[in-house]
Amino acid sequence: MATKKILCMLSEWGYWGEELVGPLEVLDAKGYEVTFMTNKGKRPHALPPSMEVGFFDPPLAKVVTDEYYATKTRELDESTRLDNPVSLSDWFPERPYFNNPNFGRELENYFTERDKCWESLQKYDALLLPGGSGPIIDMANNQRLHDVILGFRHHDKLIAAECYSVTCLAFAREWTDRESIIWGRQVTGHALEYDYKDGTGFLGTDLNMGPPPYPLELILRDAVGPDGKYHGGVGRVRSTILDYPYLTGRSTQDSRLVGELMIEVLENGLRRYGW
Repeated sequence: MATKKILCMLSEWGYWGEELVGPLEVLDAKGYEVTFMTNKGKRPHALPPSMEVGFFDPPLAKVVTDEYYATKTRELDESTRLDNPVSLSDWFPERPYFNNPNFGRELENYFTERDKCWESLQKYDALLLPGGSGPIIDMANNQRLHDVILGFRHHDKLIAAECYSVTCLAFAREWTDRESIIWGRQVTGHALEYDYKDGTGFLGTDLNMGPPPYPLELILRDAVGPDGKYHGGVGRVRSTILDYPYLTGRSTQDSRLVGELMIEVLENGLRRYGW
């Protein structure tokens, strides 16, 4: 049987360690091949708090970085494994501006090139989008990444997103109808109760945005529409929802389970979990 191949998009502005390490360990143990990608091809790094043993999360009122995941995250961050990621900007085309003088021809070329890129996605079995604050900057409203997501959906392949990367699913939509791909679907993501009031930062900057710049729960509630459902899982340790092809995890505690469910989907055909 051929080795399963996973494409994993990471933010260049900092990913949360456990949200990569959790599923990655499970996929590695199964022998899956994981290819890493970033927006501009820069090497990704973990957010420092996700390598800090005993980091305390005020909204959850608990320690969210234990010794195991802090150590594993640091080991991965210091290794060469994340060197030379695929550059999304070099791979997928950029959609032209509407008021460009040759918009019609440029749009035709954009769709032609995107179709070619979609064909190149066929070698992958699933897409993985770990979270953290970094994805707010270079993943959530990234048109090229939206096109990657649409390509995986086109091929009926699994799309797994964690924490703030779930926003990418809410915003991914075709240029023509502009309806969210999760309209009518079941998803989870960071709940209002667990959002920071202060301290949202990004790798390589001194910027403290205070709270996250958008309330993910409200975005997801609107994106799924009246026939879908947002699951916050408030008060529960985990909130992990599979409504194939979308697998969403609320936060760090869901990370390993996300990896385990990816395997259940790819090996055993699981199509629903958590609702």
